Amino acid sequence: MNGLHDMGGMDGFGPVQVEKREPVFHHCWERRVFGLVAGSAARRLAGTTAAFRFAIERMLPSHYLRASYYERWLTALATLLVEKGVVTREELVGRAGDSFPLSQPAPVLHIPTSARSQAPHFVVGDSVVVRNEHPSRHTRCPRYVRGKRGTIVRVDGAFRLPDVAAHRDVPCAEPAYSVRFSTRELWGTAAGATETIHVDLWQSYLEPA
Repeated sequence: MNGLHDMGGMDGFGPVQVEKREPVFHHCWERRVFGLVAGSAARRLAGTTAAFRFAIERMLPSHYLRASYYERWLTALATLLVEKGVVTREELVGRAGDSFPLSQPAPVLHIPTSARSQAPHFVVGDSVVVRNEHPSRHTRCPRYVRGKRGTIVRVDGAFRLPDVAAHRDVPCAEPAYSVRFSTRELWGTAAGATETIHVDLWQSYLEPA
């Protein structure tokens, strides 16, 4: 889906701050959140990784921007557990002793029943264009490559299509590729003349150039 979480190619947020000798966890509660997410995944309480990502994407933009990395994890996990009836919002508020923000409800969506094709349509060296589609469901196709032309540099095999896996528990394996783009194709002549980036993309996102 389109949202503030899809920050690739966006500017205006200042330089990336790199913390020297950054610890894995800054606070004890972050370690606990990591354990809760891992445990919930092992017991299949909160759905797929794609569903977890979609729950983060549904956070209010103001909440998303002020939340730390593990706050976003906690919000996503709590949202999914409430939606699946494992806990109630009132129970979360009671334990927190205050408000407990959750992600926005999922909109009514049209979800494909499966991937479009399991057979690879492209080989290394093929020129492709990323479909300029803007779904309201979960997707792993970033906005900044939509409508842009690239080159297949690797065929990675078949993996579950996130656009389906986030919403339906059905077979949805589809070929995925590494696609090379020139930075000038993505951002114009202000970008470096020889620089490239590689983006992993599923077959449903691509069409022949």
